Parts: sequence; structure tokens; C-alpha cells
Amino acid sequence: MSEAALAGVSEAADQTTTDLTTAAEAEVVVLAVKPGTVGTVLDELTLSSDQTLLSFAAAVPVEFLESRTQATVVRGMPNLAAETATMACAVTPTATDQVAAILSDLGEFVEIEEAQMDIATAVNGSGPAFVFYLIKALAAAGVESGLDEAEARVLAAQTFKGAAETVLQSEESLEALIDAVSSDGGTTIEGMEVLWDSDVDTVLGDAVRAAEDRSIEISREFQHD
Repeated sequence: MSEAALAGVSEAADQTTTDLTTAAEAEVVVLAVKPGTVGTVLDELTLSSDQTLLSFAAAVPVEFLESRTQATVVRGMPNLAAETATMACAVTPTATDQVAAILSDLGEFVEIEEAQMDIATAVNGSGPAFVFYLIKALAAAGVESGLDEAEARVLAAQTFKGAAETVLQSEESLEALIDAVSSDGGTTIEGMEVLWDSDVDTVLGDAVRAAEDRSIEISREFQHD
């Protein structure tokens, strides 16, 4: 880990180190490295059955991790929003109490079957990039019609944030929430008609499937190791 990376987490950590022996003393050891380096790191990281290994290494199966450590393994797929404590995270097989406490401090998490981790990687792991793209497009439409770029960015981003929070706090279906904004003869329904007549659902679905397929490809690289 670089000095810059260590400095970036120093305020949130009791101690920072580049020494694996020191890191291995923690009750929960978080493995947040690129998939290709997981084997090398675990070969040098000695953990006991009393410890937990929380792996955020994308597409690396639980079986591969368990074959290289005695620790209890929890595999997770967080996303970039952990930086603002609004993360969405999928974990498998189940989160221990300690892992649940860590993840809850960073946002929301769900427990899923490992067979679902590739699609979760696409939806919540890659999803922020897709949302950023849509925010950019919404803001650009505002700029094109006269809004200041900074103002359009705030309005578009806050709109996504508010809509997302509404979904999380509401028991209504997404269709019902759309209807709640789209009154007959109003402005929203005119825009929704354009979306309904477009192939935006197909394109977004294709983006998710492409990310899922790549996650599956990476996972297969570990099946014979």
C-alpha cells in the first residue's frame, strides 16, 4: 500500500502498517486487493480459526479463499459510496456480527447466495459508474437548455440522491412512485412517454449483463487454482 493510501485512512484507523504480520493480528482482516494478487497475499497472511477474513476482492470465490486460510471467510462486494457511508454491499454466505457492524457503519448490506454475487457485482459494484453516467446526461440536458454547469450538476445529483432515498423509505412499488410524479397532462408524463418508447431499459440491461459476464470470467480463473 502506498504512503498516500495509508495517509488517506490514518484518521479512521488506530494504526496503519504495511506489515502483513501486524495486519494479521486484527479480529477482522479486510482483503481489499485486485483479484490477481489475492493468492500471493493469502500465501503470506497467516490467520487462525478465531479470526474473520472479509474479502472485497472482486469475483474471487469463497471456496478459493477458504482453501488458503483457516479464518472464517465472508465475501463482499461493496461500492464507491463507502467513502460517504452510503454504500450498497452484497455479502455471502452470511455476515458475522463483527462484519455486520463494520458494514452497517458504511451503508446498507444484503446477504445473498454466492451464485448471485456476479450479478450483485454488476448491479451495486459497477452500478455507481452507470448512475454517474445518467447524472451526467441529466445535467448535460439542463446545461443545454440554459442552466449553469455547477447548478445543473447539483440539481441532477441531488435529484438522484432524493429519489434513491425515497425508494429506500417507501413501501410503494417503483411503478407507483413513477405514477406519483407523472400527473396527466403534466411535464413528467411527457418525458416518461419518451423513455417508455425508447430502448433505454435494454441498453442499461446490456450494461449490467456485460459487467456480470466479466465477473463470471474472472471467477472462472480461480476455479482451477
